[in-house]
Amino acid sequence: MQFPDDDNGQLLSEIAEAGIDLTQFHNVDFFILFEQKLQADKFAQVIANDELSPTTQLQQCPDTGIWEVVTSVKMVPVHELLGQTEQYIESIANAHEGYGDGWGIMAPE
Repeated sequence: MQFPDDDNGQLLSEIAEAGIDLTQFHNVDFFILFEQKLQADKFAQVIANDELSPTTQLQQCPDTGIWEVVTSVKMVPVHELLGQTEQYIESIANAHEGYGDGWGIMAPE
């Protein structure tokens, strides 16, 4: 399988090499970072009410103190769709002083 030569393409390639079937639906986790808990809470409320991404989790990094919202989207991880979804979520995060920190798929156990 060929992937575009960019960060998302590289990650998709690594995921495929790990044996994950990229033609199937997966929960794709998008990671959004915030300096302040208040902004993280506001973003988590907004994105949790979005039909695209109803599953969110807020946590604080014990080392840095940065707040992270993990929002999961059930989708077939196609390169173009991943990029569009990432941009959409980040546009909402930016309005709440947050920024994207990538995405990932948990390997099945």
